[in-house]
Amino acid sequence: MTDLTSNPPQRGSTNRRRTLEYWLYFVPIFFLALPFTFWRWGRDIVNMKSLNVRGPLARAWSEADRITPLIFSA
Repeated sequence: MTDLTSNPPQRGSTNRRRTLEYWLYFVPIFFLALPFTFWRWGRDIVNMKSLNVRGPLARAWSEADRITPLIFSA
């Protein structure tokens, strides 16, 4: 059995380079996602009767961060 505590395997490089082209796609997607995330955020607050949910800016950022790389992979 291998002991990984003393010599753990190297982690993959997660250094995602954010170029100008990436930001040119990211910003409009982020702003287009804002109205939808505000609506979903309000709906979740009403349904859960709690303010313990992710905010609309965090939701819009994650949506844009998820969608923008899909454009570059096509």
